[in-house]
Amino acid sequence: MRGRGEYVGDIRMAGMQDVAFVRSPLAHARIRAIHVPEDCRGRVFTAADLDGVKPIRAVSGLPGFKVSEQPPLAVDKVRQVGELLAICVAPTRAEAEDLATRVTLDLEELPALHDMLAAREPGAALVHEHWGDNVYLETNVNIGIEAAFDAPIKVSRTISTGRQCMAPIEGRGAVVHLDRRLDQLVVHTASQMPHIVRTGLSECLGLEQGRVRIVSPDVGGGFGYKAILLAEEVCLGWLALRCGHPVRWLEDRREHLTANANCREHHYEITVYAERDGTIRGVDCEATVDSGAYSAYPFSACLEAAQVASILPGPYDFPAYRCRTWSVATNKCPILPYRGVARTGVCFALELALDAVAAEAGLAPEVVRLKNLVRPEKMPFDNITKKHFDSGDYPEALTRAVAAIDAAGVRARQAAGEADGRRIGLGLSIYCEQAAHGTSVYSGWGIPMVPGHEQAGARLTPDGGLELRIGAHSHGQGLETTLAQVAHEVLGVPVARTRLVHGDTAMTPYSTGSWGSRVMVMAGGAVATACAELAERARLIGAHLLQADPADVRFEAGRVVGPAGDVGLPEIARIWYLRPQDLPADVNPGGLEVTAGYKPQRDSGTFSYAAHAVVLAVDPMLGEVEILDYVIVEDGGVLVNPMVVDGQIFGGLAQGIGTALLEEMPFDEAGQPLASTLADYLLPGACEVPAPRVDHMETPSPYTRFGVKGIGEGGAIAPPAAIVNAINDALRPLGAQVLRSPATPRRIVEAVLAARGAPEMTRDAA
Repeated sequence: MRGRGEYVGDIRMAGMQDVAFVRSPLAHARIRAIHVPEDCRGRVFTAADLDGVKPIRAVSGLPGFKVSEQPPLAVDKVRQVGELLAICVAPTRAEAEDLATRVTLDLEELPALHDMLAAREPGAALVHEHWGDNVYLETNVNIGIEAAFDAPIKVSRTISTGRQCMAPIEGRGAVVHLDRRLDQLVVHTASQMPHIVRTGLSECLGLEQGRVRIVSPDVGGGFGYKAILLAEEVCLGWLALRCGHPVRWLEDRREHLTANANCREHHYEITVYAERDGTIRGVDCEATVDSGAYSAYPFSACLEAAQVASILPGPYDFPAYRCRTWSVATNKCPILPYRGVARTGVCFALELALDAVAAEAGLAPEVVRLKNLVRPEKMPFDNITKKHFDSGDYPEALTRAVAAIDAAGVRARQAAGEADGRRIGLGLSIYCEQAAHGTSVYSGWGIPMVPGHEQAGARLTPDGGLELRIGAHSHGQGLETTLAQVAHEVLGVPVARTRLVHGDTAMTPYSTGSWGSRVMVMAGGAVATACAELAERARLIGAHLLQADPADVRFEAGRVVGPAGDVGLPEIARIWYLRPQDLPADVNPGGLEVTAGYKPQRDSGTFSYAAHAVVLAVDPMLGEVEILDYVIVEDGGVLVNPMVVDGQIFGGLAQGIGTALLEEMPFDEAGQPLASTLADYLLPGACEVPAPRVDHMETPSPYTRFGVKGIGEGGAIAPPAAIVNAINDALRPLGAQVLRSPATPRRIVEAVLAARGAPEMTRDAA
């Protein structure tokens, strides 16, 4: 905010040149030829030049998963608009783009797949011909669904979520050079997972991992968009090795919107079976996820769809369940695990269906939810898909949210009507977020990033300051503050004297990085473990300095306290580093530097959750929506820093409002993305995002250090369901409903017209 950050775009190196890419203008085409003018040779490179460079392969051990190979530069054919075809390098980006315009493409256009449902049909064009179909992975779970078929209430809905872009303030980018002294390829890149990028990049370039150093400086927002290995990073790595000078690529906004990654496009056919009192008998669902043209490294294309089947039941307790999912390849850019991952989609589908059950049963939406939420006395609880809920009081969260939003007052206001003709709606949603996934969870996926013991380093400096080193990365979560707080809690070093080192594979312990709301649990636990060991070493040194028996001294608030006095960490550090002659012969030779690993007692993940309640006004004639009040009751276990938690919730809410009302990346039948600027791709601003009222609950996790849970993604999960439920609540007297996000003005007006039996609007009329 003060201009003191150092992002990839701020890095300047002597002799550095800029890169622009020639990208495919077609979604699906065979490459007949790429013509490079003779005077551009040596400055423009195609796939034929990349000898020995391997394709990006994101695999999964799940049975039936089909592997895609993504060449850094397209070979034989292109499978999406924006796929890389050639590298152009010049002293400036403008000159590199001029080179790109001189490259001529000879492409044979093929039928493009823009509809994931059509892509599953027999006879559809094939994205990867050798597969024989367009399905990365199909999963099927059936837990006694037949027993629910005779329920008196059966509600079926077709629900879908729009494809989105992640839209971080800072796009992706990389600056790469060869450190000749160390014979090491140094890659400065905006990444959430530096160590994983090093592994993938080393495999593609055929380099020992020790010859690759990843430095992730300040990162302006991640959200999952910066949690993969990029084809651009592979290309720049090869180019730096070949050319011998630093090279840079900075993604522009058009590249971001049209070429590099999307998220969230789900389609659900969902049926809920229930009793007349609202008790859920069973849930039956078929879900399809548009995974795009390639499986992105390392999470793979299976992540979203396969997770749908396991997390769709959410926080509800019911006896019968069936879910069949498909992860489908289309001629679009790959789908990535955006903030909330599959949870936003499944929350949207299930929560909309539960409101429909409530309407069918003649019950208030909160009554149906309270009837079926997991009870606190059942915690820890294994749900129908064997998700292990560590702790929580879901009914209490919902009850507080309903009370805070004044549901009775809202119903009275609805009955009275609005003078301006708008209709008032009340919407609810509740979710659970599995976070801090451990080895036991990710080993089953068979993908190349299974988290193990998260490590952290803690080192006292000679003047008593503290350096913390973590392999995860901070890109807006405030880890510099919260991890210093953890260290202070254990070691007593003032927060102002604690420095966090992260984002550099040469200086930090190995980690799978920052994703899945894992850092406070995993890195926080590792920092606490390392600091505890450091405190014990300091205690023994302090006992010697106090001439006391170690059994008679204790470590307390940064000091070693004995029967006749005390000594602080600064003096202990000074003695260790500068006066070793004053130490006993049997002193721990490891000194005042510790690297320690951490896993929770049970590593199947923590379960944070929240209940969201919203009141809004809908203009049925214009489709305009105004959010009037928003309440969030959240439970993230023990909160290390409530202000940071609030910031995460507020940011997530803003993104959730974008998902609910504004953000969508449409494609035409030729596979062309139709939103190429932020004038077309609409993001929420200050006028669309209200200040929510947040109520913090606190049920500690029984398995983690301090009882903390992950909470970074939660704010973005529930808003689409709550907001669209409120819109449907407002429109219910008109017989209208919206079952797709975003609920744009056009979709709202079309729903009202459809309920009246009027024809759909033409595009011109809209």
